[in-house]
Amino acid sequence: MKVLGIDIGGTGIKAAVVDTKTGELLSERHRIDTPKPATPEAVAKVVKEMVAHFKWTKVVGCSFPTTIVDGKCIHTGNLSEKWLNVKVDKLFKKECKIPFYVSNDADLAGVAEVNLGAGKGEKGVVIVITIGTGIGSGLFYNGKLIPNLEIGKMLHSDGKIIEYFTADSVRKKEGLTLKNWALRFDVLLNYARVVFSPSLIILGGGISKRYDGFKEYLTSDVKVKVAKFKNNAGIIGAAMYASKKVKK
Repeated sequence: MKVLGIDIGGTGIKAAVVDTKTGELLSERHRIDTPKPATPEAVAKVVKEMVAHFKWTKVVGCSFPTTIVDGKCIHTGNLSEKWLNVKVDKLFKKECKIPFYVSNDADLAGVAEVNLGAGKGEKGVVIVITIGTGIGSGLFYNGKLIPNLEIGKMLHSDGKIIEYFTADSVRKKEGLTLKNWALRFDVLLNYARVVFSPSLIILGGGISKRYDGFKEYLTSDVKVKVAKFKNNAGIIGAAMYASKKVKK
């Protein structure tokens, strides 16, 4: 099935037409900067612009960077406080006049990776961690998604939310070397190992491309892989999610 997948992030909104059986992008990926401030109205306008760019008139799958339950945003994330309790799927449907299926970005990146990518065939607990403006995470058991895991919202030993210590945006803001950032991220990986006992952790987000440059600083004995689909995982997973919803 061909579906338009849209991945909304803290800095950019990306989309492409996807073959949901193979994960192949059937179009060039298009990117538009996330508006500042990223209010519901502003983001909805960019989503409409994205749909128009592809001249798309069918169902759309959308990865969204907050906790989503039944299409509703129940945590503001790193966008805008105005998103709280907004029915994101209805907002985008109203703006674009076509059906939208919306879920958490890390969950949907995980759907792509566990079904078609780095986690394909892996048994037991698999965690997908996306590293960007914040820290996203998707939890899977024997290939089945357990939605809305928020590893990034765990508390660090100083009592602060751990994504404010380990996100890639923090690395950039504080001018951390790759080594110093990796030592911080290693803390999060070890928390995940103790709490969830995963058989595999899959890393996504832009900095995952530099895994070979920081893997030596990670001490966890859990197997780690880089996302096969890299920054396209959210787009692909969103399209797959919408495809499954349509077939139900």
